[in-house]
Amino acid sequence: MIAVIDYGMGNLRSVEKAFQFLGFDAVITDRPEQAEGATHLVLPGDAAFGDAMRNLVDRGWDDLILKGVEQGKPFLGICMGLQLMFDESEEGGKHRGLGMLPGRIVKFPATERVPQIGWNQIAIERSVEILDGVPEGSYFYFVHSYYVDAADADRVATTEYGQEYTSIAARDNALGVQFHPEKSQQIGLRLLRNFARLS
Repeated sequence: MIAVIDYGMGNLRSVEKAFQFLGFDAVITDRPEQAEGATHLVLPGDAAFGDAMRNLVDRGWDDLILKGVEQGKPFLGICMGLQLMFDESEEGGKHRGLGMLPGRIVKFPATERVPQIGWNQIAIERSVEILDGVPEGSYFYFVHSYYVDAADADRVATTEYGQEYTSIAARDNALGVQFHPEKSQQIGLRLLRNFARLS
């Protein structure tokens, strides 16, 4: 079972429906105990970083997520879910994240229109299983005002928006994407299918 984590932030139904459309058992779960038996964990989100992290902690999701990743369960952070994987964010002040990966979340330069909304390309820097069948230069759908400043070792793909930034990051079974695969048509579904097939 794929647990789509509901921590009160964002529309999760489209993520759940995308996995179900692909034939996988996906369920939105709003309590950590519901997700303990899940094989895969998915953390979506559209919210301010501080509010999102506060909700995760208050509802006990931080412990469940970190324990699941330590146990080797495939984890996918989507949009805000990717950003929450890192050490800290400067959005609305300084806020700590889950600390799964080293790095911080910073705002796009004032020279760029924010949020970035729409289709943009990825440049693949290293191969990971979720990109099986995803060509170099594929377009995905983005909506965000802040970006991940990640360590080189964790960077899987980058995107250009006034500058180069990390749009996919991964370390072992912990993966994150800045874009919305569930809104990215067939190529996004391909990425979700690859993730659901991870063991």
